[in-house]
Order: sequence, then structure tokens, then C-alpha cells
Amino acid sequence: MRVLKSNGFSTRIAASFLFLLVLLQLAPVLVQAQNLGGAPATNKAVQGQTAAQPEGAFLNLVNWVGNVIAPVGAALCVVMAIINYTHGRGVARWAVAAAGLLMISGLTRLIEFWISQGTAGVQ
Repeated sequence: MRVLKSNGFSTRIAASFLFLLVLLQLAPVLVQAQNLGGAPATNKAVQGQTAAQPEGAFLNLVNWVGNVIAPVGAALCVVMAIINYTHGRGVARWAVAAAGLLMISGLTRLIEFWISQGTAGVQ
């Protein structure tokens, strides 16, 4: 059996081509996710607030953690749990990590709700 050797240059070109192909496939999804409707919101942290306001910056951080980071991390933990299960390894730590990340997501959404309710002031 003969093994073909490939030089590093052709491997890098192939990897770059594959990366660009995947990026081109994901570009429409990313562009659609950034669409805010009729006009883009520029220089705004959240609707009605500027990034210079502390509550706008904090709400932006809470949105990012609760809506993006924690759910994506939980999905990756579920994938790792499935992979470990197929290899006969323990899955409890990955399942607990996924549940914890979803709890963090829920708590940050609760904080987001409290912030949005508190912007009207004390009544």
C-alpha cells in the first residue's frame, strides 16, 4: 500500500478553501441575524439607550451572555455528552454543565426583564 505525502502548502490551501466555503455558506444566516427591519440601529446598545449610558451597556452585556454565550455553550455541552456517550464515557459532567449554562441563560433573561421593567422608574 502506497501512502501519498502532501506538502504543508497544499494542505493549507485546501483548509483555507474549505474555511471560505463554510464561511460563504454561513454568511446569509449571519446577515439575516443582524437585520433589524427597515433601518439598522447604529451607535445604540439597546433600543432607546446609547452605549454611553451604564444601564444600556449593562443590558447589552446581559443580552449577550443570556442570549448568545450560555445557550451556545449549552448546545456544545450536549454535543460533547452525546460524543462521550457513544464512546462509552461518563456524560454526567457535560449534562450538568449544559443544565448550568441554561440556568445562567434563564437568570440573565430574568435580570434583563427586571432592567426593562425598571427603566420606567419607581411608580
